[in-house]
Amino acid sequence: MIQQIYPSVNHTHMYELNKDFHFAAAHFVPTHDAGACANIHGHTYFVNVTVAGDELNDSGFLVNFADIKKLIHKRYDHTLLNEHDEFTEEFDSEPYRYPTTEVVARTIWETIENYLAKQPNRPRCLQVFLRETPTSYIVFRPRGN
Repeated sequence: MIQQIYPSVNHTHMYELNKDFHFAAAHFVPTHDAGACANIHGHTYFVNVTVAGDELNDSGFLVNFADIKKLIHKRYDHTLLNEHDEFTEEFDSEPYRYPTTEVVARTIWETIENYLAKQPNRPRCLQVFLRETPTSYIVFRPRGN
């Protein structure tokens, strides 16, 4: 993993966990505006997830690092992102969720936040940093965190 300094999130929690990992996946963005990205192509995505909270669980963890990685890596590694339901379903307020870097980062946050919401110590996912190429990345931060 490359050593990277990520943008930090201001918060008042006692604990902040950051987990780096990567996954390889293909995608395409089926719109005219996407240019060459309308064609199937792949990336090695580099991810940093920031989780924070004030209470540790019964094992002394805010959340297990391995659990964060498994949620995303196991699901997306070596797949075509467009084939996952979360990038193809139609929503009333959002007709399509094409797997742009922005949407993938938000979807990673949603997946992790849904998992964390079920934990007794209630940690929160504050930020997802998603690097698609050596020169392009997205930072997703939900409103109100």
